[in-house]
Amino acid sequence: QVQLVESGGGSVQSGGSLRLSCAASGYTHSSYCMGWFRQAPGKEREGVAHIDSNGRTSYADSVKGRFTISRDNAKNTLFLQMNSLKPEDTAMYYCAARWCTVREYSTWGQGTQVTVSS
Repeated sequence: QVQLVESGGGSVQSGGSLRLSCAASGYTHSSYCMGWFRQAPGKEREGVAHIDSNGRTSYADSVKGRFTISRDNAKNTLFLQMNSLKPEDTAMYYCAARWCTVREYSTWGQGTQVTVSS
């Protein structure tokens, strides 16, 4: 059974940093495209960062230059390094996985809360 478990969320002040992790199990991690999403109260879920099976990355404009997505295939783990955090980054953060040949993410974690205070 495919499973994703996020960790690393917490509360920080504006300008601070956090590193999120997503532990994957039940499938060949290296074959999947992975992504981080977030959803703030009252807002739609948005894609934050994506990484394909070759390590190519893409980011939402709002986090470019501040967030870095990476993966360790040997440890079946996805990461999101978040620097220069802003209050508007406050949200529940989810990792997700999909076959790289399809567009839709099919597997989701339970989420980890990130709260940034001003």
